[in-house]
Amino acid sequence: MLRILYSFLLLLSGFALHANNIEVTNITLVDQDVVSGTTVIQFDLSWENSWRISVGPANYDAAWVFAKFRVNGGPWRHTVISGSGVSPAGATVDVTDNVGAFVYRNADGNGDIFVQDIQLEWDYDASNVDENAVVDVQVFALEMVYIPEGEYRLGTGFGGIGAENEVGEFRTRGAVFPTFYSAYRVTSEAAITVGGGTGQLDYSTATGGSRPGDLMGPIPAAFPKGFSAFYCMKYEMSQSQYVAFFNTLTQTQRVNLDVTGPNGKGQDTELNRNGVSWEDAGNATTTLPDVPLNYVNNNILLAYLDWAALRPITEMEYEKAGRGTANPVNNEFAWGTANIHATDYDYQNLNGTNERISNPGEGVGNALYNATNGTPTGPKRCGILAASAVNPTREDTGAGYYGVMELTGNLYERCITVGNPEGRAFTAAHGDGQLLSSGTHNVATWPADNNTGFGYRGGSFFNGSDFIRLSDRYDAATVLVGANNRLGFRGVRSAD
Repeated sequence: MLRILYSFLLLLSGFALHANNIEVTNITLVDQDVVSGTTVIQFDLSWENSWRISVGPANYDAAWVFAKFRVNGGPWRHTVISGSGVSPAGATVDVTDNVGAFVYRNADGNGDIFVQDIQLEWDYDASNVDENAVVDVQVFALEMVYIPEGEYRLGTGFGGIGAENEVGEFRTRGAVFPTFYSAYRVTSEAAITVGGGTGQLDYSTATGGSRPGDLMGPIPAAFPKGFSAFYCMKYEMSQSQYVAFFNTLTQTQRVNLDVTGPNGKGQDTELNRNGVSWEDAGNATTTLPDVPLNYVNNNILLAYLDWAALRPITEMEYEKAGRGTANPVNNEFAWGTANIHATDYDYQNLNGTNERISNPGEGVGNALYNATNGTPTGPKRCGILAASAVNPTREDTGAGYYGVMELTGNLYERCITVGNPEGRAFTAAHGDGQLLSSGTHNVATWPADNNTGFGYRGGSFFNGSDFIRLSDRYDAATVLVGANNRLGFRGVRSAD
């Protein structure tokens, strides 16, 4: 019978207070069936401040759960999940494409959640694992937010005659008053015609040159536009998540995907709040596990998302996650208003899992940007705004319409652009949990050179307020090679 030599208890997003400690515990293998070549991975899962609501955003948060295994100390491999076993009390376990499962509340409610005895059926025979092998198993969990299917609008539509408030923002020319622009309504996943004609998706390239894009199209039907439902990582990718990923790689893959190397921050000591260290052998560590990962290049981004069976977010999905179905607001940020705090933050418990702001704005939008970031410079821990908020409102917490955090500020969101052919060729194909021997992703429709096809939305701790507006597209099609201290990312997965 399969034997677990040891199992890992993983904390991939360690948050305190109002943020959401997600934790996997009590991992065991049960109910092995040697005839079918399956066994059940059983574990408990908990996180804080979970919700499911049927009104307003009408959505819920979830955990994306997947597992890796190795035989006799060999390379780590992705498990083939063939079913969900017995349903645990209070939760739904939705196995997806045999690579993982979403776990979420099965009824309306809010507060901390603890789900016991979750079962994922592992088809070890599909991976040619002997029934008597000694295996190590790791279970990983990422906090996600469900973004429901539905129409929404791109851009704010308050530009007037030939003008715009956010650089390169999406817009459309009206039929009744063709000299005026309005927000562009996305009503399906059908192909979108791009141009300056009535009803077409338009954007200006006058400011910023080609940075917002080439104003060409169409945007194909296969390009994810945000109308269809999808799951989005609740927070930007953290350093603990990177370290957990990195430590499952082979030595060759580690060398090629090392954020401390010459294509990352170029050192093992802390730099601009990146505390990751790897001494070219053994496992990586970080002194700042709960801080978002900066200095990450596109090679690492794509490798991580493939490994986690996710995919990159598109810039259209980015706006949907922020604005939802609400009416656009002139100069708005991700929390739906143009109001923003503009005084330096002071910090408590700096570098700790409960790092927080002692003087957040009250009744005004909170974001980490150049007017508030304070000392030390650099990104602050995932979920710090929600943890520090005086009131649980979108403005005070800096949350998007559906509850996705830090879409405005902290680190740039790396999004697939509609502004060049390489971006428009992107489809909703997900990673399969496997990497090439070099560490490169293996998804054909992702950016071919790992750089052209990406853009940058939402701004960072370094930028002014004009760059962090929800509809600003100043760098929506900018091609950047390498990494810097302002760039982060988050992943998504289509719900269908």
